[in-house]
Amino acid sequence: MIWCVEDDASIRDIEVYALQSTGLEAKGFEDGNSFLSALKTELPDLVILDVMLPGTDGIEVLKILRNTADYAEIPVIMATAKGAEFDKVQGLDLGADDYLVKPFGMMEMISRVKAVLRRCKPKNPANTMRVRELELNVAERIVTIHGNKISLTYKEFEMLSLFMKNRGRVFSRDMLYNEIWGEDYVGETRTVDVHIRTLRQKLGEYGEMIETVRHVGYKFGGGSDK
Repeated sequence: MIWCVEDDASIRDIEVYALQSTGLEAKGFEDGNSFLSALKTELPDLVILDVMLPGTDGIEVLKILRNTADYAEIPVIMATAKGAEFDKVQGLDLGADDYLVKPFGMMEMISRVKAVLRRCKPKNPANTMRVRELELNVAERIVTIHGNKISLTYKEFEMLSLFMKNRGRVFSRDMLYNEIWGEDYVGETRTVDVHIRTLRQKLGEYGEMIETVRHVGYKFGGGSDK
């Protein structure tokens, strides 16, 4: 999720629209106070932060972010006015990850957003499994497709995690049942088919990667990650 903090409604709307048109989630905030308030319930993946904001300006907001443990690692791109070199230097000195000089094009904005996201991506690949735009974060138990969160039940997450750890391996229904539900669980293996069906539906285009192996069970295919 990309958050755009910009007091000019027309610019803010264009930023959000441009980001969403590339498959990224985005939302806008008209001032620093509403942005800081929203952080109490949700954290963005990156912030595009205008320097000139009413009330608490962008520089002060950046200081708060970098001096608050829960927010310190959020990537920030500062938006500065043309010729405002002091704001640009000050923002970078305070820990901004990049900057945009107004007026800037939407293609440049998107390019910089993607570059910062790549640079700031967590360095712990053991906690993340990825197949093209399908990503599963084991530690946080989050699944995303094209950056959009997919809501899975506990069992669906466990099943997808097992498949992604063992790409190409064929699992019989009994094997899946024992792995996900446990040998002591009282039920029937038809439960596996029901969960496979709902998991496929939730994964959309990636649901086809869960392949049925006739008379055996299922496997997670899909070829190259690229």
